[in-house]
Amino acid sequence: MLQVKSPGTESDLLAKAAFGTAFSPLKLFWRGRLTCGVLDPSGRHIKAVLWDFGGVLTTSPFEAFAAYERDHGLPAGFIRTLNATNPDTNAWAGLERGHLDMTAFATAFEAEARAAGAELDARAVMSLLGGQLRPAMIEAVRRCHEHLKTGLLTNNFTRSGDLGDAGDLGRSWESIGHQAVLEYFDVVVESSQAGHRKPDPEFYRIACDLLDIEPSEAVFLDDLGINLKPARAMGMQTVKVADPDEALEELEAIVGLSLRA
Repeated sequence: MLQVKSPGTESDLLAKAAFGTAFSPLKLFWRGRLTCGVLDPSGRHIKAVLWDFGGVLTTSPFEAFAAYERDHGLPAGFIRTLNATNPDTNAWAGLERGHLDMTAFATAFEAEARAAGAELDARAVMSLLGGQLRPAMIEAVRRCHEHLKTGLLTNNFTRSGDLGDAGDLGRSWESIGHQAVLEYFDVVVESSQAGHRKPDPEFYRIACDLLDIEPSEAVFLDDLGINLKPARAMGMQTVKVADPDEALEELEAIVGLSLRA
């Protein structure tokens, strides 16, 4: 069930599921702040900035995937290709929608890898999802939060089943120092609780509804073009995060705010 937190209780939100910590039942919250928004260069009224987590606010896991592939003799890009095959019905999609627990995911993901001609350890792959926060991005979120509504849109999974030695998967927001980041978001939408995941348009609609905005009043940042395409089709302005500095420069131009220290 999707629920909205009442103002002042957002500290109850526990770890992001990318780190595997069990969540409380409430996964979406809205603080109800009043903001007036800004005008972009074309004259559109921008009321909200929406952010992806991994690869945007943190370093990308793709480098870790590449290292795992090299270390285990897998073809370059094997893991990303596996995730992109049957993206709406594969094991990764089932995990992020909350349809598979970790044990079922590991079995299915490893079977998909074998069908594609290679062997991998699903739990070891999932341990690579942790990343380091990007201070410049966090500062940009903070500054946006002072003037605009802010939302965190994350494809993630909840901890269930046997994780084994999954490294960072067992750590909480508090233990890795990420808890304070949540204070800068009015809404957090998680695929594992919403039952939808990027790039499903319904995922973006949930965020817009919670923020009480139209898609055309939002800017969305993600590191994957496949996630940006439907947001753009809905009317959002989009920023692809490849180089963080370039992405922030582009965002500054859209919202007309200084976002860097």
